[in-house]
Amino acid sequence: MEVKAVAKYIRVSPLKAKKVTDLIQGKPAGEAVEILNFTRKGTVEEVTKVLKSALANAKNNFGLNLDRLYIKKALVGKGPTLKRMKPRARGRADVKRRRSSHITIILEEFENGTKG
Repeated sequence: MEVKAVAKYIRVSPLKAKKVTDLIQGKPAGEAVEILNFTRKGTVEEVTKVLKSALANAKNNFGLNLDRLYIKKALVGKGPTLKRMKPRARGRADVKRRRSSHITIILEEFENGTKG
């Protein structure tokens, strides 16, 4: 059974969030939480929040054992980009892109002690 949690419109670049989600994809849920605790990246807090939400969904909504869960997929999608102008010399302007992300974590239960 798959359990999912999504955080939308997170104000972090998708490229930066993808580096963190790649660390935990395919790992058991308990091990993924430990990896995130010791990772020094700016997006760890947001990814940890989504992972804990998925674990809470599995426990409360489906009654699954948290020790038997692993991260099947950790996805980062591109959200809307806010465009801001920064004045430059001689009447010109540069565009600053404030990117946002949609972070999705899908958990699944081990089948007979193995992934799959």
